[in-house]
Amino acid sequence: MDLQIDDFYKDAAGGLLLLYQVFPRKMALYVEDLIGREEPDEFGLPSKRHQSCLGALLWLAEEGYLRFESTIAYDALDQAVLSEKGFLRLSRGVPHALAGSEVLPPSVRRVQASLAHQLREALTQQHGERLARLTRLVFAGALAGANDTV
Repeated sequence: MDLQIDDFYKDAAGGLLLLYQVFPRKMALYVEDLIGREEPDEFGLPSKRHQSCLGALLWLAEEGYLRFESTIAYDALDQAVLSEKGFLRLSRGVPHALAGSEVLPPSVRRVQASLAHQLREALTQQHGERLARLTRLVFAGALAGANDTV
């Protein structure tokens, strides 16, 4: 089993959601805010888990989901913000996310069907498989039958 991939999904989703919550403002995106405090190794280097989380954030930037001005040591991305690509992916609707929700007002349906909302719920519920599936949707170029919300 590739546990580092499950951690990647959790880190990527968590980082993107933190930026989505403050969009369009920039923020310092700290690894510790995503995975908690990790003790450095005996040489003072960040733990493998810490390095993996930072690597996930840097990968998101390299792939165009977010931008940042610089790193703060191994601790954070400084002045990070979602890119257009990241924002559009998180704000689009997930097909069949709200089956039977016709009674809800359209604005509530739009928000609750968004990929960001669905990711946030999966993180809160610690539902690993759902989180992995939804995070992969972030990276999918198009959702078959999706209703974009923007």
